[in-house]
Amino acid sequence: MGNSYSQDLAIIRSDLASGNTELKRNALHQIKVIHTEEASRLAIPLLSDPNEIVRATAASAVIYLPKNDASISLMPLLNDKAAFVRVEAAFALGTVADRSAASMLIRSLQKDRADEVRSAAAVALGKIGDISALDALIAVLKKKPSEDDEFLRRSAAKAIGQIANFARSGISSAVTPQNFLPSKYKEPGTNEPADPAFRSAVGVLTSVLKNQKESDDTRREAAFALGSTGDASSAAILRSYLNSPDIYLAEICKEALIKLGQPQ
Repeated sequence: MGNSYSQDLAIIRSDLASGNTELKRNALHQIKVIHTEEASRLAIPLLSDPNEIVRATAASAVIYLPKNDASISLMPLLNDKAAFVRVEAAFALGTVADRSAASMLIRSLQKDRADEVRSAAAVALGKIGDISALDALIAVLKKKPSEDDEFLRRSAAKAIGQIANFARSGISSAVTPQNFLPSKYKEPGTNEPADPAFRSAVGVLTSVLKNQKESDDTRREAAFALGSTGDASSAAILRSYLNSPDIYLAEICKEALIKLGQPQ
């Protein structure tokens, strides 16, 4: 990487030690631009900085460490006093996608008082793809929907679909319809049978799909997740929405049926 890289690291190191919040934040953003393990290691001490903005920024700067190192560094921030630091820590753990963080993220999903932290934990668990999170995610969707928990419910439905895709294909970077694009549905997925562990999820996801009080995005995620489970019992409900006035939901149901290997 040459002298320029060494000089960049020297400047970052100096700015991180400056005591000036803005310099620290700028240096942490520069670490994300460089995105090397060596640069990320410079951010570790900033995870315990007195300034919560610096701690939150540092969380996203340590993701280029080896997975285990990144997780060990980030997991204590799930107990940070500032909710938005906990949010950034959860998102960062999702990016790292280390399964060793799943249990702490499940705890955040279940017990954190801030909905935004619980939502971030759900997002992270979907990216990690560990089936141990399934019951906690299902529990979110068993509750009645409200405007306050719309993002949490959508994130939980999405995460179930991601975990199902991971279980069937071994690929954790599963596509989802969070922001619908037709190109996302060109790959029908595997023909592996449904995992029995998802049987309880199918009923909950079906209820979400049928519930008109759910947000459109949450219902779309539920439909996508039903296709991802591989459970052919979902075919009838998915088929019933092929002519939905929500054209995105209709297209998702069509592709979910393809993933299930079911005629439309």
